[in-house]
This record gives sequence, C-alpha cells and structure tokens, in this order.
Amino acid sequence: MEGKLLESMARRQSKKKRQEQLIELVNEQPFLTDEELAQQFGVSVQTIRLDRLELSIPEMRERTKVLAEAAYGQLKAMSDRELVGRLLDVELGKRGSSLLDTTEDMGFSLTKVVRGHHIFAQANSLAVALVDSPVVLTASAEIRFRRPVYVGETIFCQAEVKNRKGNRFTVDVTSKVASREVFWGSFQVAAIETWEVKEMEKEHSEK
Repeated sequence: MEGKLLESMARRQSKKKRQEQLIELVNEQPFLTDEELAQQFGVSVQTIRLDRLELSIPEMRERTKVLAEAAYGQLKAMSDRELVGRLLDVELGKRGSSLLDTTEDMGFSLTKVVRGHHIFAQANSLAVALVDSPVVLTASAEIRFRRPVYVGETIFCQAEVKNRKGNRFTVDVTSKVASREVFWGSFQVAAIETWEVKEMEKEHSEK
C-alpha cells in the first residue's frame, strides 16, 4: 500500500515538473508541434495533448496565428509578402522571431538538403524587419551554417538587436530546427532617411 502511494506521488511530481517545463518551452518556442514536444519530453503525443488541455495551451497553429496577427502590423521596413517566413512576433528595435516551412523547391533533388540562400534570406529579412525605419539596407553579415536543414523541416529564427551606432544596427540571428541550431549570423544593417532615398533616386535618374 505504501509503495503504491509513493509511486503515485512520484508520478504526480513528474507530471507537475513536465508541465512546468512544457510552459517554459512553448513560451520560448511556440512553433513546436505536439509530436516534437512529445519527443522532447519522451512521452506520447496524447500525453502532451492532455497536458495542453489542462494548462489551456492552444495547439501550434493557433499559437502562431495569434502571434502573427499582432506582429505584422508593426513592420515598417518591408511588407508581410517581402518577409521570408512567417512572422511570429516583433518588438521594433529589440527582437523578433519567424518560422520558415521548407518545401521541395527549396532543396537539392538528390540530397533533399535545403539550399543555404533560403536559410540566409529568412535570417536577413528578419534582421532588417527589426529596424524602426521605412528603408533599411544590409551593409554586411558574418554567418555560420551549423548543420544541414532537410526539406520538410521547419526553421525557427530569432533575432535580437545587440548594438546601435547612429543609423547602424548590429542584429544577431539564430535559426533552429527542433531546438538544434542550424544557422547563426551577425548582420550590420543601416536605416536610410527618406531624404537620402530621394537623393539616391535623383542621382540615378540623372545618369
């Protein structure tokens, strides 16, 4: 009897700890599916679904939809069609995140490895989107590809403004697939004033 009681208490404690960690993980990476969460915790998909119901955590598509609806209205440097991936959240001048669902046309036909320029484009466009200006250009970038991404995988990209000097910003970006880092980049981006754009257009038209 005592053994069964101790076993029951252990299960409750394990469940409580898992659910606490589940809340933290979903807040950090809202794109994770029930299948990926189940793999992370070493439990069944049904267990994760029951945990979500108890904790009132919506499923992945609903989580990302709610975040995206609030985020797109804040963009200034580009439209939602120009951003590579789906915007999850953004705090102009500070941080943001996006998702990229990789498809067959993004990969090499033989290996199914996603071409690097798609991964770079997601990171670069997110870095540009963070700047609170109508015109933002990438000046330079230091990048590292950590591991291959395969067709069908979803890339979660996070960007953070690390430094600002005048109209120049340093934005660090990390991209992950199921919590594994696949790409890192440090982008130097510049906000261009409206009058500067007009001057450049004038110079171009006179050539």
